[in-house]
Amino acid sequence: MGTNGKIALVTGAGSGVGRAAALALLAEGFSVALAGRRADALAETASLAGAQSAQAHPITADVTNPESVAALFAAIKDKYGRLDVLFNNAGASAPSTNFGDVTWEQWRAVVDVNLNGAFLVANAAYKLMRDQTPQGGRIINNGSISAHTPRFGSAPYTASKHAITGLTKAIALDGRPHEIACGQIDIGNAASPMTARMSGGVPQADGTLKPEPTMDVANVGRTIVYMAGLQPDANALFVTVMATKMPFVGRG
Repeated sequence: MGTNGKIALVTGAGSGVGRAAALALLAEGFSVALAGRRADALAETASLAGAQSAQAHPITADVTNPESVAALFAAIKDKYGRLDVLFNNAGASAPSTNFGDVTWEQWRAVVDVNLNGAFLVANAAYKLMRDQTPQGGRIINNGSISAHTPRFGSAPYTASKHAITGLTKAIALDGRPHEIACGQIDIGNAASPMTARMSGGVPQADGTLKPEPTMDVANVGRTIVYMAGLQPDANALFVTVMATKMPFVGRG
């Protein structure tokens, strides 16, 4: 058990934002279940925790598969007996594609992870938090700047992230009687494998391609620790953490 006695689950913990969040929670004294599809990547995340690596528990899981999600939560319940914090982070994107050329396969691939997977994991976490003693916990969904404003050619991703905002609000409301808080982190240009392409330019509102500033992904980890550490009577419903100079605020 970690030094603060709290149990957290991070999905998509094998790289990028998920890895940064898991390492930050481990450093803060949480015991952390690391979920993802690649066992080697999860093991690498655990090894990066240094002295806290013993409090990391890698579990391979596919968030799009109901049976796999059920097995994930059975393993958490068996090992820890409860769950205090979920960072519902696993996500996917598709190549920039004009809406008229988006295929059903592209749409399904993104929505299956970003929305259906987020539902399956949050739903299972909610049930565990509702039924455990003491009751309650905190669910943090990974939205995106795309939950506010789209990029060109991003219909599947943007639609899925707008849907996460509705899911967050619904869970926050339904969770009140059961001491379950739900908030959303909207991240803009955290340096990760998903944003590496930005150095070569990304579509702007005027149709041009330009590189965009990024921020250290560790900033996301620190923000997750803040949200996770709030007292039960407080909730950060929506938090935006973004590269200071990214072209989000203003006229594009």
